[in-house]
Amino acid sequence: MDRKKKNAFTLVEIMIVVLIIGILLAIAVPNFMTARQNSRANTIIANLEKIEDAKEQCAMNEGLVAGDTCASMGDHLTQWPVNWPVTGAVANETTIRTDTTFRGRNAATWRTDKSGL
Repeated sequence: MDRKKKNAFTLVEIMIVVLIIGILLAIAVPNFMTARQNSRANTIIANLEKIEDAKEQCAMNEGLVAGDTCASMGDHLTQWPVNWPVTGAVANETTIRTDTTFRGRNAATWRTDKSGL
């Protein structure tokens, strides 16, 4: 008796493939979420540091002291952050000797606590 071979997958093979895909997704999705949060936090930190550096440069160039406002802030930043820094607004972005903050936290705080994005 000659039996014809069928070119099809069995139910067990399909279930194993679905199981493997599920395991890979369970591993990949949390890592992706963490990487996205770290990326946003690093953008915030970089923008806050860029603004701090520009404030220091403005203070040195114009002879400003703590509490003064740098009117020509844009001249000291090579690229003004498009969004503050990801979404929202930055407080104290032009006042000399004040921490530039995003959502009430400065760059040092964002380095240690990346929650809230």
